[in-house]
Amino acid sequence: MDRSNITLERMRSFVRVAERGSLSAVARELGVGQSTITRHLRELEEAVGVPLLSRTTRRVTLTDEGSRYYARSVQVLRLVDQAGDEARGTRGAQAGTVRISCTAAFGVLHVSRLIFAFQDRHPDIAVDLSLTDERVDLVREGVDIALRLGPLADSSMRLRGLGQSRRLLVAAPGYLAAHGRPIVPQDLSAHEGIRMSNVAGSDTLALHGPGGENYAVPFGGRFRVDHGLAAREALVAGRGIAPAHQWLVDDLLVAGRLEEILPDYTLTPVPLSMLLVPERADIARVRLLIDFLTERIGRIAGIEQPRPHR
Repeated sequence: MDRSNITLERMRSFVRVAERGSLSAVARELGVGQSTITRHLRELEEAVGVPLLSRTTRRVTLTDEGSRYYARSVQVLRLVDQAGDEARGTRGAQAGTVRISCTAAFGVLHVSRLIFAFQDRHPDIAVDLSLTDERVDLVREGVDIALRLGPLADSSMRLRGLGQSRRLLVAAPGYLAAHGRPIVPQDLSAHEGIRMSNVAGSDTLALHGPGGENYAVPFGGRFRVDHGLAAREALVAGRGIAPAHQWLVDDLLVAGRLEEILPDYTLTPVPLSMLLVPERADIARVRLLIDFLTERIGRIAGIEQPRPHR
């Protein structure tokens, strides 16, 4: 094994190819030609002395030796990043790139503004913000932090609960003037609903009454959409009633463009969570953004903080 040819650049290329399973995707991510990535992998395998990757026309996978080498490489690169931060001191904590994946509407309306404030405080930290409602593979996509709404399955990622997102039923004043205001939950079944096509069970509204009683009301409508911002526009346009996160419509409620209906009945809140890649969470610049977002997200209207354990 020729250790002089085992460079951090080649190791980083190998790790990202192992995670993404595609040379072309890694080349685009790193801003280099695919031939450069191919050369890095060939030179690394020659230096190590064993095949690390198995290549087919469709995918690149790890060999058994490659799996072991990948695990160690991740540890080495993490130590290199941390050593650089420590060597640069405070300055090191304020430089580099952090990659975030966030639920789309929440990212547009709130998280992007928080990132602006963070970068005003830390001008040398670059942030790549990816907006998607899909549950992406953080390691495969090179994401450091993910903000997600809804229950999460067991994961190897580190989980931090940010609170519960309060939901309420809303409609435009014009819609209510034309169609009447629901007085009891059963009235909703006669109204036009705006439904989320990417939310399971959106054809039924589960409401909790002031006395603890539960209601399951059929909820239909001619407009279904898979993006919160489009649902927000439909509400303002008077297309119907919808259950909405308070953070999605709070400004419209304040301005009188939407009204809350059935305020004595509640919808089950939705958990808001932060997912962290364990190998990246302790890097100084990532930790700075984690702490900043955790503190600032708690101030957003409708995000109810988790109660501390006693």
